[in-house]
Amino acid sequence: MTQQRIPHQRDVVDRRALADEIAGHVARDGAKARPAIVAALKAALEGGRAELDRRLEDKPSAGHEITGGHSFLIDQIVRTIYDHVVADVYPAINRSTAERLTLIAVGGYGRAEMAPHSDVDIAFIHPTRNAPWCEQVIEAMLYYLWDLGLKVGHSSRSVDDTIRMAKSDLTIRTALLEGRYVWGDQSLYDEVIRRFADEVVKGTEKQFVADKLEERNARHKRMGDSRYVVEPNVKDGKGGLRDLQTLYWIGKYIHKVRVAAELVDVGLFTPEEYRSFRRAEGFMLAVRCHLHTITGRAEDRLTFDLQRAVAARMNFADRPGKSAVERFMQFYFLQAKRVGALTGVFLAHIDEQFAKSRARKGLLASFTPRARELKGYRVYGGRIAAPGDDWFRADPMRLVEVFHLAEAHGLEIHPETMRQASRDSGLIRREVRDDPRANALFVELLAGRNDPETVLRWMNEAGVFGRFVPDFGRVNAQMQFDMYHHYTVDEHTIRAIGLLSRIEKGELTADHPRSSRLIHEVASRRVAYVAALLHDIAKGRGGDHSVLGGDVAEELGPRFGLDEGETALVAWLVRQHLLMSRTAFKRDLTDPKTIEDFIAEVQGLERLRHLMILTAIDIRAVGPGTWNSWKGQLLGELYDAAEERLRLGHMSHGRKERVAAKKDAVRAKLGDKAGLLKLYADRFDDSYWIAEPEDIIALNLMHYGLSHEEKDNLSVHCEVYPSRGATLVTVIAADHPGLFYRIAGGIHLAGGNIIDARIHTTRSGWAVDNFLVQDPHGRPFGEDAQIRRLEVSIADALANRSALVPQLARRPLPHSRARAFDVRPVVSFDNQASGRFTVIEVNARDRAALLNRLARALFENSLVVHSAHITNYGERAADTFYVTDLTGGKVTGATRLKAIEAALLEAASDERQAELESA
Repeated sequence: MTQQRIPHQRDVVDRRALADEIAGHVARDGAKARPAIVAALKAALEGGRAELDRRLEDKPSAGHEITGGHSFLIDQIVRTIYDHVVADVYPAINRSTAERLTLIAVGGYGRAEMAPHSDVDIAFIHPTRNAPWCEQVIEAMLYYLWDLGLKVGHSSRSVDDTIRMAKSDLTIRTALLEGRYVWGDQSLYDEVIRRFADEVVKGTEKQFVADKLEERNARHKRMGDSRYVVEPNVKDGKGGLRDLQTLYWIGKYIHKVRVAAELVDVGLFTPEEYRSFRRAEGFMLAVRCHLHTITGRAEDRLTFDLQRAVAARMNFADRPGKSAVERFMQFYFLQAKRVGALTGVFLAHIDEQFAKSRARKGLLASFTPRARELKGYRVYGGRIAAPGDDWFRADPMRLVEVFHLAEAHGLEIHPETMRQASRDSGLIRREVRDDPRANALFVELLAGRNDPETVLRWMNEAGVFGRFVPDFGRVNAQMQFDMYHHYTVDEHTIRAIGLLSRIEKGELTADHPRSSRLIHEVASRRVAYVAALLHDIAKGRGGDHSVLGGDVAEELGPRFGLDEGETALVAWLVRQHLLMSRTAFKRDLTDPKTIEDFIAEVQGLERLRHLMILTAIDIRAVGPGTWNSWKGQLLGELYDAAEERLRLGHMSHGRKERVAAKKDAVRAKLGDKAGLLKLYADRFDDSYWIAEPEDIIALNLMHYGLSHEEKDNLSVHCEVYPSRGATLVTVIAADHPGLFYRIAGGIHLAGGNIIDARIHTTRSGWAVDNFLVQDPHGRPFGEDAQIRRLEVSIADALANRSALVPQLARRPLPHSRARAFDVRPVVSFDNQASGRFTVIEVNARDRAALLNRLARALFENSLVVHSAHITNYGERAADTFYVTDLTGGKVTGATRLKAIEAALLEAASDERQAELESA
């Protein structure tokens, strides 16, 4: 956008020396000189790139200098090729006026912002359509460029065609807008630029802005629609380079600026904002250059595996509580946030300029709408504005008040007022933070009835949020270096608050029926909102963020105006905000001890209601797809069981009554097939009737009866189970050792992920095993071919028709980027979590067939698996097994536990995976 002066240009490429070398080859070899010429050009290109790579290593943040250097290098190569072709390949002694050609750099090349492997985009413009000499020259140049291995994007058009197509094609119009003269006929270039301004740009400014913003919005949607996604696209992502370029295009189209610095002269940026613009642009250009250099290709996505490498190249170092890669990504997101703030101010100014220039006609020609006053602010056109430049300086508490009023009255904040708030945010000091008025306004905003999410995001982008709540400022742009979290901590928190607001309005009742009811039953709604704000407030401090966050809550609660009981409840919620999800997803909810342990921590209905709400919004705010019906079902079951226990003081029914009630419910489900209950009910022990829901029991009895009628030793039945968002796979077979791990292997080979498993043996020695299975995208297997593949794969695994171990090892990791993370397997044993079983939890790197491998290790250690519960957190898997020894007792011996731990650690290790892959 601003032509960069390249220091020591001839160290990059010496065009004069290169031209002399080519002339020597032509003089010596004539028409046969082409291979030598290509070799000379290639040596110059590679030498220039090597020099620029060295400069990038020496100055790892010099984005403008390096991208300008690559553009300069290509300029000199292109000019040298043009001169050679025109002089030696297709010389024309007396060229006609039609035999003229100008070379215009467009795209990143035109802006002089080329990363090492960027495309070379060139527009070849000639006076008329029928220009044989021009086409010959263009063709010869392109062959040279292709021989150099360059990826060339080119167009060849007459002047008239260029102008005509620019009128109808936004891409061509944008390319010409940032077109830069490279070589050839200068007067022809001048003619194109003059006609473009007169015939294309004039009168179409407003439409161009609308088209560019529509294009930008579509791009953001493709890229995740947030500037805080943890694997951002540096070029096309929200808050990335393309957003900065869009501002320049719009400013250039409307105000005819030649370089980005002139955006200050036309009033679209202040000098400080322009400096921010340049800093953000320079940093992101540098990051993009490092990505290209590391990968050796045009790579613009900052994936987890590349983030560490770029952080190291840019000299970021570890600090207590925060790794180098986390510090690098936090700086990246701060730049993206700044781009967002600049974009908002810039576009609002453009909109205002259009509004002022809009001609008024008829009776309203002299009418000017009057602003109304709201607590000293001016309100007009749906915007709230500060009445003067020193408004916030006079009373810094107003920096909170303006956002409170915007939320309460459904107003946007005027761009000039946002600019002032950003500038004056440093005025928020201890006296403002301790001001009861300011805190009352903030909590009212936080728990606003209109749209607190959007206004809090504005407050964050202005820098006011982090100044008023410094603990929140510490997690501003704080990334979480894992594959589970999709957003930075501040963005995740603001989204959680927005989800809570939507739940309270009844907009998410279908997905969150309990939370939508409970938010209206809690004694204090502001407790829910403050807990949402603070649940992750202590991330990145080096300790347990839940415990540290509880301490923060105890400090901030009184400041926010919460009473002693509210503060204690918020602190408990922050400390225990993971309790409900851990219990629901990692424990057997049919085991009475699970519920007893859970309510021992919760202790009261008000805590339970708030914890249910906080758990739901926390999971859903992690990112798209993290909330599903299966998680909702598990959390709902846990809530209902705990609520009944807390409300009644005891379980409403004993074991005998619960089994009888379950049988009655199953009888009703079976209808005219209720006779199956009489035939087979006594073959299943009480634990089966308590563990399984009635709809699954009804299905099991039908399949059990069918397999016995047909005297089939193996019955595999699959059907979609909509309420759980998964496919129910039921396997009925003669029980034998190792059955579980073989079934798991067969499911994995068919491409299935097991999310839950319950293993039962009837009194007559038959296994009835139920698995809930999803595809790699977290959806049920629903198509006939998929279900058939599952059934065949399980049957083959049980009949030993396929070699499970090598086949499973060769299956690709579900997340190929998971190798970027250091995930050490950990095994824990808990003999207190269940009255009957030893609970074993294994945390390890997620990979294909991990469950099969762990189950086999348990089998080889003479353990019986009664249920398995599988949870994934991005690159990590947490698999929980309820087991007994062969006599049905718990596993307690220290030596025995040590041997089991060693076997599970080996089964889950990267070393074992590598061995199996190479076998």
